[in-house]
Amino acid sequence: MWDPDQYLMFDDHRSRPFDELVARIRVESPRRVVDIGCGPAHLTQTLAKRWPGARLEAFDSSPEMVAAARDRGIAAEVRDVRDWIPAPDTDVAVCNAVLQWVPDHGPLLRAWVDALPAGAWLAFQVPGNFDAPSHAQVRALAGTPEWRSHLADLPLRPEDAVLDPSGYAALLAAAGCAVDAWETTYLHRLTGADAVLEWIAGTALRPIRSALSEDAWTRFRAALAPLLRDAYPQRPDGTTWFPFRRVFAVARVPA
Repeated sequence: MWDPDQYLMFDDHRSRPFDELVARIRVESPRRVVDIGCGPAHLTQTLAKRWPGARLEAFDSSPEMVAAARDRGIAAEVRDVRDWIPAPDTDVAVCNAVLQWVPDHGPLLRAWVDALPAGAWLAFQVPGNFDAPSHAQVRALAGTPEWRSHLADLPLRPEDAVLDPSGYAALLAAAGCAVDAWETTYLHRLTGADAVLEWIAGTALRPIRSALSEDAWTRFRAALAPLLRDAYPQRPDGTTWFPFRRVFAVARVPA
């Protein structure tokens, strides 16, 4: 279960990678633009503004996110990313912070490239911070005796959940694409108490929150909070520096 309000708590920080990803797509008048895993569609709207003549397609696996997208006027649909097949006129496909939830997604990327029309653009970015304290502490706590029986089967992303830029570049180049791949570590300046905890509550902690009762979720948060405070100490001015690595790839399907 996704909470659109929790996810949008850090909207400005979460939007910047999307903007920088899409800026590398060099196409004037695409026929169809697809937002794969659109979330609450606050960023889908920017695709509509950039390419107003394109047919816009958006979907997400979360009914809560799709409802929020429709509230914004985006005709989003509920769909699993693994079931999506590009329409023949799909000239741009954007996938923002989704593939980290899909284990072994290399074959899926290759299938998309094979199905996209000649000259189409595929752009995606994924978090690359799964070995950071924000995620390592969650996995460590979930593996303790108190929580192991409740959380053992959850999809808590391992350190190798995503490839590095060279891995994605090699995969897409082998499919014949022209590839632009890179990584960026953002240093987010967060405000408020337990800011890093609030950040991951909207993403990485989502499976845990769904699996626990309200009381258990409160206790898990209370146990996790001091671990994250130690890893990301709050500054005297009340802000917290939060390094966040992301991996990007923009590929153009061969003509």
